[in-house]
Amino acid sequence: MADDLHSYPLTPRTIHLCVDMQRIFSAEGPWPTPWMDRVLPVVTELASQHPERTVFTRFIPPERATDMPGMWQRYYTRWKAATREQLDPALMELLAPLAKLCPPATTINKTRYSAFAEPQLLQHLQDRDADGLIVTGSETDVCVLATVLGAVDLGYRVIVVRDAVCSSSDQGHDALMTLYHQRYTEQIEVADAATILERWSR
Repeated sequence: MADDLHSYPLTPRTIHLCVDMQRIFSAEGPWPTPWMDRVLPVVTELASQHPERTVFTRFIPPERATDMPGMWQRYYTRWKAATREQLDPALMELLAPLAKLCPPATTINKTRYSAFAEPQLLQHLQDRDADGLIVTGSETDVCVLATVLGAVDLGYRVIVVRDAVCSSSDQGHDALMTLYHQRYTEQIEVADAATILERWSR
């Protein structure tokens, strides 16, 4: 069934959703993702092709752990260095090559793993009558995973760009690529950036 997804064209209403390519996840921040430098040129090329059709999400931690509900308080008690009380605000910014694309690219902040946990992204996609999502970003097995499954639940066709997502865990990344192929073939396509660039330029 995965091949059937290829028959759906990438249109002017197809949105590039780039998840959390921020300095906080670079070598500068408390949550470094070693692959980020490797995928940044690929993500930048995709975003540069149609910046007006690109949405960047930014993961924004709370001021302090007690500002969050439930188990998030335990999480940020462990990661107190990542709360805004202690974090350099500049680390929440997009990586420089991506920040240069805004505008016309759009930036939407989020406070949970999934970009759909809060209403702003869905409203933006509905306002644009989006017909599919090209997903890139960080991390494959955390925020990208949560966002991809949120998009599937909402009925969006999703294309994960295999060479434009990154993780701090090789094992987690590889497991997700396998999972998408084996379990979500009717809703999720996995493709390389060169293929997407060619199809999206038509």
